[in-house]
Amino acid sequence: MIGRVLHDLVTDLYPLCRSLTGDGLRETLRRLQRHIPLTLHEVPTGTDAFDWTVPKEWNIRDAFVKNRGGERVIDFHRSNLHVVSYSVPVHRRMSLDELRPHLHTLPDRPDWIPYRAAFYSETTWGFCLTQRQLDALPDGEYEVCIDSTLAPGALTYGEYLVPGESSDEVLISVHVCHPSLANDNLSGIAVAAGLAEMLTPLALRYSYRFLFLPGTLGPIVWLARNEAHVTRIRHGLVLVCLGDAGRFTYKRSRRGDAVIDRAATHVLRHRGDHEVQSFSPYGYAERQYCSPGFDLPVGRLSRTPHGCFPEYHTSGDDLQFVTAAQLAGSLATCLEIFGVLEGERTYVNQSPKCEPQLGKRGLYRDIGDNEMAMLWVLNQSDGRHSLLDIAERSGCSFAAIRRAADRLESHGLLKAHESLGGR
Repeated sequence: MIGRVLHDLVTDLYPLCRSLTGDGLRETLRRLQRHIPLTLHEVPTGTDAFDWTVPKEWNIRDAFVKNRGGERVIDFHRSNLHVVSYSVPVHRRMSLDELRPHLHTLPDRPDWIPYRAAFYSETTWGFCLTQRQLDALPDGEYEVCIDSTLAPGALTYGEYLVPGESSDEVLISVHVCHPSLANDNLSGIAVAAGLAEMLTPLALRYSYRFLFLPGTLGPIVWLARNEAHVTRIRHGLVLVCLGDAGRFTYKRSRRGDAVIDRAATHVLRHRGDHEVQSFSPYGYAERQYCSPGFDLPVGRLSRTPHGCFPEYHTSGDDLQFVTAAQLAGSLATCLEIFGVLEGERTYVNQSPKCEPQLGKRGLYRDIGDNEMAMLWVLNQSDGRHSLLDIAERSGCSFAAIRRAADRLESHGLLKAHESLGGR
């Protein structure tokens, strides 16, 4: 059921022409406001953010290539992927030979339209089309029109904080700058929105900050505007490509051994087939959060990583490529990772000399599946080993270790040593 709700959100947002800036991005964030109370921020053109500057705002109303008969052989309204994002306006007649340098196809995938962008150029324009469309174009004159504007405006991003008992935060970040691409863009948006909805009514230890940002520049702008705030970020996840049928892939933070790295790895190991990747300075927003000047404990969760599925950045990444079941599974996995963060504690055994007698405390009814978890918790709870440490060493799931600790604490055999897990 939750998967269907997430897929419906993907379907609702899919037709919008998102880009680095502009009304398509704003409308995406406004539609998300129907689900969560996002605060929208507008950062004006020309604003400096470290070594970057917010560019002019791009908007598009129409684009086409017409043949001599006036037929639209390329039509923006059929697919917003047909126009290179941030194309400057153009309206002229030209031969096919003149037009060809501005046409982009995928010869090895002749039925798919590629996605292309030229965000920081004020001279580039172009169209994307299938190789079959290009092969069918006869020589002759064509009317070419891109009805766009590139003018001073703003970069827009959305932010929502779910407050917890602590001001320490878990950061969840997604990019919102791609047009009609369902997996690489909308799957992460939908899962993040679903998580925000589900966490809002809960009593939480951490506060959860959700960021919906255009790629690369968005996190850079947010970090520049919130530099004094980032010390509150204890853990973070970048969410992307979460709707396909591939196995889960987790990319570690720059630190490599942050609690979020260990929590995500632990959860995925117990969920089955998965891959854990070492950090690299290439990818999505994690490379900004993990830049050496910040070095935040932020990893990235996806299914099949970007560039590793044929549909990536093409029209093949459509509403059929992502499924409700995979979206629901991704949301559940995120919740399980957050469950580790929420439940991570360090305890001290209050009866550390030999095993305490469990029978007189009524704990023998827990013997069975929980026996080893209980024994491991009692043995390792010396004030130096956290529950996640114990789960990793024992091979038990964190959930089993957490349940055992709760039972032992309720019978006076454990005492909490720390209130929150570390960074």
